[in-house]
Amino acid sequence: MNRKHFSVITGVILVIAACSKHAVESIFPGFVNPPHFPAPVYALEHNPITKDGFELGRRLFYEPRLSRDNTISCGSCHIQSSAFTQHGHDVSHGIDDRLGRRNSPPIMNLAWIPNYMWDGGIFDLDLQPINPITAHEEMDETVSNVIAKLQAHPQYPGLFKKAFGNETITTAHFMKALSQFMLMCISSNSKYDSVMLNMGNAKFTQQEAAGYRLVQQKCGSCHKEPLFTDNSFRNNGIGIGYNDDLGRYDITLNDNDKYKFKVPSLRNLAYTAPYMHDGRYIKLDAVLNHYSSTVQATPNLDPLLSNGIPLSNDEKQQVLAFLATLNDRHFITNTLLAEQ
Repeated sequence: MNRKHFSVITGVILVIAACSKHAVESIFPGFVNPPHFPAPVYALEHNPITKDGFELGRRLFYEPRLSRDNTISCGSCHIQSSAFTQHGHDVSHGIDDRLGRRNSPPIMNLAWIPNYMWDGGIFDLDLQPINPITAHEEMDETVSNVIAKLQAHPQYPGLFKKAFGNETITTAHFMKALSQFMLMCISSNSKYDSVMLNMGNAKFTQQEAAGYRLVQQKCGSCHKEPLFTDNSFRNNGIGIGYNDDLGRYDITLNDNDKYKFKVPSLRNLAYTAPYMHDGRYIKLDAVLNHYSSTVQATPNLDPLLSNGIPLSNDEKQQVLAFLATLNDRHFITNTLLAEQ
């Protein structure tokens, strides 16, 4: 190969590399509010999502140094292929395979949630990671130790400088970076969303449409569209769990809040089994059977469930057909949210 040919080939490679770099950089879309979603409740003006901040948050989300023995990351209990839940476990499994008290909730559409955890004990997403990091049965670490480990890392100070302008890693910047990643975990690309937005030829089948009407009539008071939760706390009559979890009462100490838990979203149920705060139901059929025939008259039972939710077998199949339209395959395969 002569020098002229070598120069031409080198130039082509550089052009391709430059185009590839531009393509990678153009992938990050920033925070885009889905047109049929309400306005976010998270104060984005106080933590604007940038490419550098998001990428730092993504790396921290999958960083095992957040745990005491550097083995457990946020992504260990919130797995993307399971819509950021811990599939197959009734309750969370943390460091040293310790068992938590509750089922790992999905990290999904958090910008529209006013409080977090099954009991709503955390009201600010920027504070939420403190709970799993410091929980004995989860990461069993301290925030100060995490910051020290990151500060001593050969790459993190530079990454924090790119994202926040300073190599000194602060707790505030650490938390804001994690929030930037979690805020981008938006699920809005299901068949339901396509139908609502009149995209292409998307429309419900007869069975899905019948299920949609049933969900609106019988479930819509708690599972409000388009997020399919009203973010309230309710006792759904499943009875007292094996660990006698008192739910929201542990936060408010109000007797009226005993055995009340946050209403979860109905989105992505195909990926998030098992169900309920303690993961007691493995299949959706069991969930529907509970509401139709096994609701218990426990203290503080939600009045809407005093007679359960009667459903025939055909109606259950229709509801299941509609719920399947809320599964968002793009969300669980989006490489932007995957460990890099």
